[in-house]
Amino acid sequence: MEDFVKHHLKRQLRRIVTERPYQIIAGSAAALVLAAGAGTVATAGDDAPVQENTAAVADLGAARLGEQPASRSEARIAVPQASSSASASPSASPSASPSAKAAADPDTTPKAKPKPPSSKSLDYDYQAQINYFYCGPAAVRNALSAAGIERSQDALAGPLRTTEMGTNSAEDTTRVLNQQVKGNPYRTRMIPGTATPAQMDRLQADVVEAISNGRGVVANVAGTATDTNGGWHSFPGGHYVAVVGYKDDGRTVRIADSADPSLPSYWVTTIDLAHWIASRGYSA
Repeated sequence: MEDFVKHHLKRQLRRIVTERPYQIIAGSAAALVLAAGAGTVATAGDDAPVQENTAAVADLGAARLGEQPASRSEARIAVPQASSSASASPSASPSASPSAKAAADPDTTPKAKPKPPSSKSLDYDYQAQINYFYCGPAAVRNALSAAGIERSQDALAGPLRTTEMGTNSAEDTTRVLNQQVKGNPYRTRMIPGTATPAQMDRLQADVVEAISNGRGVVANVAGTATDTNGGWHSFPGGHYVAVVGYKDDGRTVRIADSADPSLPSYWVTTIDLAHWIASRGYSA
């Protein structure tokens, strides 16, 4: 019996290898099933009746015809199917569009401030000082009017600690100006002794910045200065003026002078103003 089974299996295998390649898998499966059945018969003894494995034969026939067996309980050979993802191209996904990239990676580079105009004059409300020692309150009042802030000279004299000896220093005008405007933008710049080129440049930059931002500058001057028209202005004991404009990128500035209502304003060079301020200071 065993020799018969082996001979039968060899004959089946010879037939399978002559078939097309896709049938080899099904034929091999059928051979395995037959081998299993033969082993069962062999162990039962030579006298046991030989039974045909109809399930294996049915599967073999179905595999040759390219069909699936009818019953789920019968032996089957699973043929791997190509995955739909395997046919996909392995290439990387397309790059993001420039607009999407810009949205994901915004430009954080600080933007430069716009360049100030080469010339600018503030719209201010001029008022001459109401007495000989009120130049400090008058200068502060004229500077504030350029920012739309209206204060009387008397109302400013108290905070400035102005007396008949005048107003003490630029530190006082800076303090009171910051009390009247938002953000405390004013700073005191002192020019002790003779004005240096660096201090002249600093004064020019401070005037341009303040006036570009709508703020008048208050300067504590002493001595004599000549304006661009040749006018002579002398205050040996000291004086306060407001700076309300500039031109030529700040090389020349407009002075609002409360001392003489017949000459409410005039222009001086920034260099001359720096020398005029020397030994004193300004609020910008």
